[in-house]
Amino acid sequence: MKATVSIRLPEELTKNLDDIAKETERPRSFHIQKAIETYIEDFADLRIAIDRLRNPKDEVISSKELRKSLGI
Repeated sequence: MKATVSIRLPEELTKNLDDIAKETERPRSFHIQKAIETYIEDFADLRIAIDRLRNPKDEVISSKELRKSLGI
């Protein structure tokens, strides 16, 4: 099921969105949906990273150790 969401955007952002929509022959809503999906995925990744940083049981290794483990 889909829901309707109304937002107000600055004119410049709307113009950029319209340019992208025209160039890709996709509606504004397609690009807005994709942008929100990407933001939510990035935010979830950030939460995981922060949780791992705060976990005292999660081992921290140096960049030197990381390169060595990757064979770099």
